[in-house]
Amino acid sequence: MSFIAASTRCLRQLTTTATRQTQIRTFVDNVALKRWAYNLSAFNQLGLYHDDCLYENDDVKEALNRIPSHLLDERAFRIQRAVQCSVQKTVLPKDQWPTYEEDREKGRYLQPYLDEVVKERLEKEAWAKQA
Repeated sequence: MSFIAASTRCLRQLTTTATRQTQIRTFVDNVALKRWAYNLSAFNQLGLYHDDCLYENDDVKEALNRIPSHLLDERAFRIQRAVQCSVQKTVLPKDQWPTYEEDREKGRYLQPYLDEVVKERLEKEAWAKQA
């Protein structure tokens, strides 16, 4: 058996065993990566939730008009506290930072209203196209 044939045979065996054992890695659902990115973003150090940092386009403004007043008051307090920390060039004490789990639980308070607003806007656009 020649050197090239032997090398080819060995490479084939290696690749077939390697493909059988290959794991598919994905970063889409990696909680550790999400937690790391959350802590790196630093908005939690100012006491803000995810939805407090959304860019206020027309959809977000309409969703803010629809949320209950106590959620709007809590949001205003968090934003004012964050602005105060920013002006003083400080961060909140670590015990006041929202955790990743708290942000996942409470920090998406605007999403149901925002989804509803977006669906209504898309429906209006679809009706306008038909007319």
